[in-house]
Amino acid sequence: MARRPGVPAAYGEEFSFVSPLVKYLLFFFNMLFWVISMVMVAVGVYARLMKHAEAALACLAVDPAILLIVVGVLMFLLTFCGCIGSLRENICLLQTFSLCLTIVFLLQLAAGILGFVFSDKARGKVSEIINNAIVHYRDDLDLQNLIDFGQKKFSCCGGISYRDWSQNMYFNCSEDNPSRERCSVPYSCCLPTPNQAVINTMCGQGMQALDYLEASKVIYTNGCIDKLVNWIHSNLFLLGGVALGLAIPQLVGILLSQVLVNQIKDQIKLQLYNQQHRADPWY
Repeated sequence: MARRPGVPAAYGEEFSFVSPLVKYLLFFFNMLFWVISMVMVAVGVYARLMKHAEAALACLAVDPAILLIVVGVLMFLLTFCGCIGSLRENICLLQTFSLCLTIVFLLQLAAGILGFVFSDKARGKVSEIINNAIVHYRDDLDLQNLIDFGQKKFSCCGGISYRDWSQNMYFNCSEDNPSRERCSVPYSCCLPTPNQAVINTMCGQGMQALDYLEASKVIYTNGCIDKLVNWIHSNLFLLGGVALGLAIPQLVGILLSQVLVNQIKDQIKLQLYNQQHRADPWY
């Protein structure tokens, strides 16, 4: 029987180029991140609703709840395309999933390269974010807890030095400041006291009025920016591992989706060939 050059002999009706392993591996891969995305959105919405409106508006740019919701929604849409595309063997959805995942991967790669090349500008941006956080320290409870955790974790105080806290209206050292925390720093700046049963939240009282030598006996005087940069330099392998851990699932998703797309295309060609073969046995 003659057949078109480059076209394989007719396969059995039950034969399929689409591998169930690839298909369902991609499906469950996306299902896992689909569930994670819904959890992220739920946590973000819950955290957002628990905030006071005025505090949330004051710190909208640094609100982790908004960031969690946005990332969760984008991940939900992306993994939805992957789930339905793999389950229904839909080439359009699979290619959309693969393209979006490739764009996300390239954006992350570009951000990492730009951050390394323009490290000075990145440092300035970090300084701006920290200073803005200091200004709104008392306006948002989540932000306050985050700053306190960072200062205790890195044993630091303020952005450049402990006197950066004068940017906050409650800790400002101006004579006309009526706050009881005038010229003070948060308790998270204080040096730890061994075997302390009760945290002294007023340990930073009046510390900005002291010079570095006197203040260093009670609080951390070095800023958090230098401490953060030093921590990054000493944990490059850890950060590289985290970046690799984020990149591998994306690359696996791109690879599986492209393999499945090619298999579906081959299956479509086979179905067309079998239909033509049944209609014309000499085809």
